[in-house]
Order: sequence, then C-alpha cells, then structure tokens
Amino acid sequence: MIAGLVLLLISALYRLLPVFLGYTTEQPSWFFNFSPMAALILCGAACLPRRIAIIVPFASLLVTDFILNAHYGWPLINAELIAKTIAFAAVAAFGWQFRAQPRAKVIIPAVLGASVFFYLVTNSVSWMCEPGYAKSIGGWAQALTVGLPNYQPTWMFYRNQFVSDLVFSVLFLACIRIRAEDHAQIGKQVQAAHW
Repeated sequence: MIAGLVLLLISALYRLLPVFLGYTTEQPSWFFNFSPMAALILCGAACLPRRIAIIVPFASLLVTDFILNAHYGWPLINAELIAKTIAFAAVAAFGWQFRAQPRAKVIIPAVLGASVFFYLVTNSVSWMCEPGYAKSIGGWAQALTVGLPNYQPTWMFYRNQFVSDLVFSVLFLACIRIRAEDHAQIGKQVQAAHW
C-alpha cells in the first residue's frame, strides 16, 4: 500500500511538471496527455485499501486538474472537466470490479480498455461543447482524429494517453507486487522464528 501511495504522489507531482517548468500548451508535444491518472484511478480502485481506493486518486486528480487549469488560464470548472471526472468515475467503478483478483493479466487489458473509453467520452464531449467542430458525424470524426486547427491532432493525445496508461499501470502493479512480496517474506521470517 505504501509503495502504491508513493507512486500516486510521484504521479501527481509528475502531472504538475508543466507548472513547475513553465511550459505552455505549445511545448513539448510528447509531454501532453502523458498522464498517470487513468491508470492510477483504475489500479487504485482495484488494489488500494477500500477506505482510500477512490478518495486518494480522485483527490489527486481534482487538485492537479485545478492547478493545471489555473496555470493555463482555463476555467477551473468546465464541461470538459466534468466529463473527464465522470469518465474517471466510470473507470474507477470498472477497476473496483477487479478487487477480488487484482492480477496484471486482468488489470492491464482493463486499463487499456478504460483508455479507449476515456478517449471516446472526452473527445465526444469536446465535439459537443467546442464551437469549432461541426455538429455532424464528420465533426465528431474530426474531434476523434485531427482535432481543431492550431492544436496537435487528438490522435497524438490519445497515443500519449495509451502509452502512459500502460506504463503507469505496470509501475503501479509492480509497486503493489513488491510490497506484497515483502509482506510474504516478513511473514515467513516471523513464522520461522516462532518454530
């Protein structure tokens, strides 16, 4: 648990790197949407103790969202933030289903499926709310692929999200496994000492 919480804290700090480094939305392209939050929300719901499995990842998400929105001059609360939070709630509910068997062979595909779900929901909401998109199938396809002019294509944001979801879920699960193996080793030592 402690290793997972440390990873969560490091991930929140990582997510705030643009603020610390003074980046704008134009730089650097690989950095944007390379975020640990989707993986950590699903893995946290599946692996962290019940009392903190949802609250701690969501608190981290909301605090970092507010800081990033303030840094970039965006409204603190907007339709995209609400849609993203609702999508993450669905991801957390999905992760909660794996609490009985939080194994990598189940969690990794779930994280990748959650990544696709999150991408579709958030880009569909952007399509509905952003006046730059035509309110048609073509406009929706534009929102899912190339995005708006003067911005990076949305497929690049998804690529970064997909890779980051995979990387951070593997890191989170490795931290949980290392901690579980430490507990098992300590238990064996205690049992051997009693004999």
